[in-house]
Amino acid sequence: MSEPADKQRKPDPRPMIRLDDFLKAAGVVGTGGEAKVRIQAGEVMVNDEVETRRRRQLFTGDEVNWDSQVWVVEVTDD
Repeated sequence: MSEPADKQRKPDPRPMIRLDDFLKAAGVVGTGGEAKVRIQAGEVMVNDEVETRRRRQLFTGDEVNWDSQVWVVEVTDD
């Protein structure tokens, strides 16, 4: 049974980037496979919490921390 239309989850309209794609774009990792391994090993934090989901959606203002480095995410509609 599906939820009523007014209760269904609506997609977030803000531009976003997935965590694994962000790590590749930032030059932190060389490949998606390396991103997957590092994320699933619990080496990456998002907003001060360990994140193990490589498809975690990041939005402008989110903070990504890995290996004592911190990046503040800025996503545009490009």
